[in-house]
Amino acid sequence: MILTEKETNAIEDLKTQEQACIEKYTKYSNQAKDPVLKELFEEIARDEQKHFDSLDQVIKGKVPSVDCNDSKGKNYNPAATYDSLGNSEDKKADCYLATDCIGTEKLVSGEYNSDVFVFGNSDIRKLLADIQIEEQNHAEMLWKYKTANGMA
Repeated sequence: MILTEKETNAIEDLKTQEQACIEKYTKYSNQAKDPVLKELFEEIARDEQKHFDSLDQVIKGKVPSVDCNDSKGKNYNPAATYDSLGNSEDKKADCYLATDCIGTEKLVSGEYNSDVFVFGNSDIRKLLADIQIEEQNHAEMLWKYKTANGMA
């Protein structure tokens, strides 16, 4: 499989975004006050690393298989740590981190939505669509965390 220059540039741009997400989630997992949020950030960082690795495989000529049937967001049910009526400094800080990451997931998901149409190879399009679904699931999980903790 040989990528066009446009396809290669799109994959490299997506890899850059995934690397930034890995770094953000790793940093935020260290800043999170709530162990539940810390664990969620660590889980998402691992997913973002898988995305990066999958994109790297495409650059090297191999397209990993995907199932396009991820239900992590739908099935995520976080335990509440914060009182829904309370407004502690820790809760405010964790709310900021979760909200910021929802915005990031929206932006990254949008990039996949646009870039999927750059590719002629249906397996690559399927991979990018699968990653986009996972990015949407990350946003849903973060939203459910915020809702469970009275932050939404």
